[in-house]
Amino acid sequence: MHATLKAHKNLALFDFDGTLYGKDSFTGFIFYVHSKRHIALQGLKVLPYIQSYYLGFYPAHQMRPKLFQAMFKQAEIKEIDMHAKLYAERLIQGLNPALYSQLKQHQNLGDDVVLVSASIDIYLKYVCEILSIDLICTQVEQNQQRYTGRYLTPDCSCEQKAVRIQEKYELDRYHAVYAYGNSVEDMQMLSLADFTYFAGTDAQLPDLSNHPNHRQIS
Repeated sequence: MHATLKAHKNLALFDFDGTLYGKDSFTGFIFYVHSKRHIALQGLKVLPYIQSYYLGFYPAHQMRPKLFQAMFKQAEIKEIDMHAKLYAERLIQGLNPALYSQLKQHQNLGDDVVLVSASIDIYLKYVCEILSIDLICTQVEQNQQRYTGRYLTPDCSCEQKAVRIQEKYELDRYHAVYAYGNSVEDMQMLSLADFTYFAGTDAQLPDLSNHPNHRQIS
């Protein structure tokens, strides 16, 4: 059974922001959920970090938790969740057509497909529900029907992507591992793969015609 699994199934790992989805979905979610007044007032609390981030002096994996805390601390889960479902539907409409087609091809071939993102689970869980794929991402903390403003897990970027993938999946059980990313935060994930695609640099997506199940499905 182990040999069959390894011979006939691949693992496909997709980054979200900048790869499967062309924009910054986390910032988009903030503007989708909150009023401009809330964003302006709460943004002042982390303004020095925001400025340092855009100047290249403060890393994204440290910026995101601070921004989440400023924007979502004590927010009601029920209200945010309602927006998250609608936002996920909007995100699906904006997926990169070529990469979305590649994802569907992996699914049609019977591969395990996983979204691996540093963005938060609040809305990504609904994106993955719509796409019928697995999710590895940054999880946020809840308490008494409100968000605490803290992360439950480390920011799922850089080495954390590789750690979380290997915790959840036995890579040697797969015929091959495919990884799709677009930034330095994806490099450790890409290092796990047999076939990679770096959005904005690579001209061609990996060819799946040699997939062990391709002949049967064709």
